[in-house]
Amino acid sequence: MAINASKVVIGGLAAGVVGNIIGFVGFGMLLGPRFEAEAVAVAPALAGRGASGAAIATNVIGQFVIGLLLTWLYAAMHPRFGPGMTTAALAAMVVWICGLLFHIDWLLVGMMSVATYLMASTVALISTLAVAAVGGKLYSE
Repeated sequence: MAINASKVVIGGLAAGVVGNIIGFVGFGMLLGPRFEAEAVAVAPALAGRGASGAAIATNVIGQFVIGLLLTWLYAAMHPRFGPGMTTAALAAMVVWICGLLFHIDWLLVGMMSVATYLMASTVALISTLAVAAVGGKLYSE
């Protein structure tokens, strides 16, 4: 059965809104000062760059892309694994594990402490699960 593209877009955009809200609270308000302090300790030239207009716009757009990606991944997996939260969680885990691997270099080069990496990974897991749940809930064939 073909993927319903319009439902992927609807679910993905709604999921992107959820991702942006969780990202703002988790990464912006809760972890933002910690990210800033650790980055500036390693590279003082990074001071204030995470809160620039371009950085914020990139993160906002990125969350919508992740919402669309997770909804599309859910739609692709759903014929094999069935509808529901289990399939959404599997899709979320795929994206979350990729994120862990993509950002581990920050930990390895010392731009982030282990504690911050674990906190950010936890926020990312919560966000990714919520985004996938919303996208999966709104998707139908």
